[in-house]
Amino acid sequence: MNISFDNTENAFAYKSDKDLKGAKFLFNTMGYPWFVQIGTRLTPFIMKTGLPVDGIIRKTIFKQFVGGETLEETAAIGSILGKYGVQVILDYGVEGKQGEANFDHATEVFIRVINYAATQTNIPFISIKVTGLARFGLLQTLNEAPRLRSGIHDHEEEIDEWDRVRERMYTICEVAAEKNIGVLIDAEETWIQDPVDRLTMEMMEIFNKSKVIVYNTIQLYRHDRLHFLHISHQIAKQKGFKLGMKLVRGAYMEKERERAYDKGYESPIQATKEDTDRDYNDSVTYCLENIEDISVIIASHNDESNLKAAEMMDRHGIPHNHPHVHFSQLFGMSDNITFNLAKEGFNVSKYLPFGPIRDVIPYMMRRAQENSSVSGQTGRELSLIKKELKRRKNA
Repeated sequence: MNISFDNTENAFAYKSDKDLKGAKFLFNTMGYPWFVQIGTRLTPFIMKTGLPVDGIIRKTIFKQFVGGETLEETAAIGSILGKYGVQVILDYGVEGKQGEANFDHATEVFIRVINYAATQTNIPFISIKVTGLARFGLLQTLNEAPRLRSGIHDHEEEIDEWDRVRERMYTICEVAAEKNIGVLIDAEETWIQDPVDRLTMEMMEIFNKSKVIVYNTIQLYRHDRLHFLHISHQIAKQKGFKLGMKLVRGAYMEKERERAYDKGYESPIQATKEDTDRDYNDSVTYCLENIEDISVIIASHNDESNLKAAEMMDRHGIPHNHPHVHFSQLFGMSDNITFNLAKEGFNVSKYLPFGPIRDVIPYMMRRAQENSSVSGQTGRELSLIKKELKRRKNA
């Protein structure tokens, strides 16, 4: 294996000089945390006022992190990625909607996305958020009363509401199984995660008998998730299904810590970044050591974690294109990892969200916050872009 995450020629081969300069401007702006804090608070409000800022957002943060407003627009990006051996995880990036009609509409869109993915050679997965199918308040109620369906809780209306959520998820997974498309169920905030986990395990037990269709997501910046991975594997073995796991570090750190402090409970977040890194790498190792039982998606922007995983696969004689191992990074970030892994024949994808610009604002704001809060992330992206622009200039 001859892989280097510093190879910018491979990393940015799919981008024009103009695209790179636009990305340079954006990441340069994200280098100012105060600007990002103000921008993430004001942008959703400004969009609601109807002020003509669509064009600015579309040409900057939307272009960098989102595939397009429609499935058709996103197809063009997917096609470009496919030329470089990069696969796609399609995500209808709408979240936080309310009302049964919106949840039913989201279900229909997810099914349309699955049917589209099945016609493409480089779209093996779609991603969904349960908050796109269920009311946040319902999930919180279930999280606080995990024995809701045991009879202790007698709110029939909420039980009926949860049954509709389960039916939506079942319908999505059933179509995905028929079309052989994986369904990645995103992690959510800790105070709504338990019902998401239970629902995901229920779907795995139904649809992951012979191969993995349904994947759960664990956020390793939580100090309990490595143990949760081990428990999930035990349950899967006991019940006779294969485990699907997407491993991420996490996306809600600041919010989680603030809520724990405000409400006076122990923070669910690891004490240090080193603890997160250790648990992440231990999770990767565990999954690779149980490669027959577990299908893993190593979703990381950390050079070291990806390199360790790739090297471990070589040491254990696991083929680069093993169907149970997949790497993934977000569209618009860490191209140095994605495209260099693809060059070495690994299964690797870009997580590619799409949706109306106003609806994907929560997703875009998280990307902006992530890049400004993760130590060195923005600087790393900037230095690689500058390196490639310089290389092209001197070529």
